[in-house]
Amino acid sequence: MRACVRRLCLLLMLPLTGCETLGYYAQAAEGQLELMAKARPVAEVENDRQTTPALRARLALAVSIREFASRELMLPDNGTFRSYAEIDSKYVVWNVVAAEEFTVDAVASCFPVAGCVTYRGFFAHDAAERYAREREDEGLDVILYGVAAYSTLGWFDDPLLSTFIDYPDTQLARLIFHELAHQVVYVRDDSSFNEAFAEVVEEEGVRRWLAATGREALLERFKLQQSRKRAFVGLVDEARQRLAALYATRLEPARMRAAKRAEFARLAARYAALKLRWGGYTGYDRFMRTPNNALLASIATYTLRVPEFRRLFAESNGDFAAFYARVRALADARKLSPVEFPPTERPAPRPS
Repeated sequence: MRACVRRLCLLLMLPLTGCETLGYYAQAAEGQLELMAKARPVAEVENDRQTTPALRARLALAVSIREFASRELMLPDNGTFRSYAEIDSKYVVWNVVAAEEFTVDAVASCFPVAGCVTYRGFFAHDAAERYAREREDEGLDVILYGVAAYSTLGWFDDPLLSTFIDYPDTQLARLIFHELAHQVVYVRDDSSFNEAFAEVVEEEGVRRWLAATGREALLERFKLQQSRKRAFVGLVDEARQRLAALYATRLEPARMRAAKRAEFARLAARYAALKLRWGGYTGYDRFMRTPNNALLASIATYTLRVPEFRRLFAESNGDFAAFYARVRALADARKLSPVEFPPTERPAPRPS
C-alpha cells in the first residue's frame, strides 16, 4: 500500500495542465485511495465465511479468465484483477464526454500520465453531473455515463469489482481482456488508437476463450452480437460522416441547427429500421436515447480504427506476440508517445 500511495503522490506532483484544477485531482486521488483500501486478495475473499457461494463462483470464474488472459493471450501477468473490492455503487466512475455544437470531435481533457483523452472521469456522480451541466451551459453537446471498470495502466493493481463481477460470462471476459490490453500498449494523446487496439484484443480473446472452454452456445451468441455491433457502428459512422460534411459547410447557425436535427432524425429512423430487421433487439437503445455530437464522438473513439487493428491481427496470423509487436511498431512509426509504466513493475506479456 505504501508503494501505491507514493505513486499516487508522484502523479499528483506532476505539473498541472492549463485547464486542470487541484480540486479535480483531489477527487481522483481520494477515489483511487478509497478503492485500493477496499481491495482484498481474491483468496482471502473466497475463504471468508461471509462470502456467498454465488460470489465465490464468480471469483473463481474471473480467476480462470485472468489466467487464460496471460497464458493464451500474452496479456500482463501481474497484480491486476487478483484482488476484489466491494463498492456501494453500480458504477465505479462516471465519464462525461463533450463536443462543440458543430463538430463531431470530442473536447479533450489532459492528464499527467494518460495524456489527452476524450472524456473526463469522476468518482462522484454529483460531480460528474455538475461538470456536465457546466459544459451544457456553454452550449456543448454532452453525454454522461457510468463505467464499471477502468485501467490505471499498471500503476496500481486494479481489483475485480462488485460493479462487474456478476456480468454474464462473455461480458466479464471481454472486460478483463480489454482492461489488461491497455497495459500492453497505451499511447498518450490518442484515445482512438488505444481503445481500438483494446477492442480487437477483447474481441479475439473472447472468441478463443469461449472456444477453448467449450462454450459453443455462447460463442454463437457472441458472433451474433458482434454482427449486430458492426451494423450499429456502421450506422453511427455514416451519420458521423454526414454531420462532419455538414459542419464543414459553415452554414449560418440557425440553418446548421435545423440540418443537424434532420440528420439525427434520420439516424433515429434508420436505427428503428435496423431494430426491425433484428426482430426488435433493444441492446443499443441506451445509446439512442439522446443522440448528439458527443455520443458520435464517444462511439468513434472505440470503433473508428478497429478495422485497422483487425487487419494488423490478421497480418500477424493470429499470433498475439507478433500483433503486439506490430502495434508497438505502428505507434513508433507515427511518432506517438507510449506511456512509461512504473519501472519496477512494467507489465510485459509472458509467453505460454
